[in-house]
Amino acid sequence: MSVPSSHDERREAASPEPASTSGWSELVVSDVVSVDGGGPANALLELEHVRRAGADVALVRFNRPESLNPIDKDTIAALAWLLETFMSLDAALVPDAVVLTGKGRAFSAGGDLKGYQTLYRDPERFRRFMDDFETVCALLETMSSVTVAMVNGPCVAGGLELALACDLVTIADSAGIGDGHLNFAQLPGAGSSQRLVKAIGSAWATQWLLTGRLYSAEEAERTGLIALRAPDEELLERTLTMVADIARHTPLGREKMKKLISIADNSPLEDGLKLEKDLVFDYATTSHDVVEGLNAFAEKRPANYLGR
Repeated sequence: MSVPSSHDERREAASPEPASTSGWSELVVSDVVSVDGGGPANALLELEHVRRAGADVALVRFNRPESLNPIDKDTIAALAWLLETFMSLDAALVPDAVVLTGKGRAFSAGGDLKGYQTLYRDPERFRRFMDDFETVCALLETMSSVTVAMVNGPCVAGGLELALACDLVTIADSAGIGDGHLNFAQLPGAGSSQRLVKAIGSAWATQWLLTGRLYSAEEAERTGLIALRAPDEELLERTLTMVADIARHTPLGREKMKKLISIADNSPLEDGLKLEKDLVFDYATTSHDVVEGLNAFAEKRPANYLGR
């Protein structure tokens, strides 16, 4: 199945544990996404189905290592299709975690600058690309799966914009990360100027955005952006261990908690407190999982969460 090239067209048309052959991996069939080694070698995304301590993980690698994994319109269209496919599944089939990383020596060195020369001359296509990029970022922020940017190498410009939309960022000791748009007279159009300020504060973000520097993993960790920093050879293992710890919780609870975090990030305190109360009231009085969690505690047994 080919991935449509735009959001409008879509509306129309480590040492992991062995993965189960059932579930979402059987449903993700596309000529731009290679699943568990099946499919075309030149697919835009390489997808590995990993299980770790009971967690069901979709490990997504950008698959153009020779050009340092550019985040262009085709990659964004493929990623949007994949995430929308996950979100269209029954709650029991949605992966517990989606981990984005790059194949080869880079997470992503940014956008396709040569391609922009053509794209900028077609305002309609450029607007559609920006809308699709915004859609991908929104999906990463709102889906029930915990989303992680596992930065294995340089992460710049569009790569940073994707990382900022994820719930968590993990990074290899040798990796660098930064905005970099101004280095080529560009501006961020998918969130860096907004999410970076919220993530690390205006003082740090101003420095990152105006200098265009690539910051070391240690420097990035000091800003508070990084959830986990690890030696290169341990990054995958430690990232999977972290997401497995998160994945043991109810998927509906994770989704609601992500919503509460978003409310706190985007609302004045007074408004946020009211929205929190309303959300928690609805969750506590309508959810199967919230009752199941209490029953499992009282009965001293593992919980059977259904994601509803």
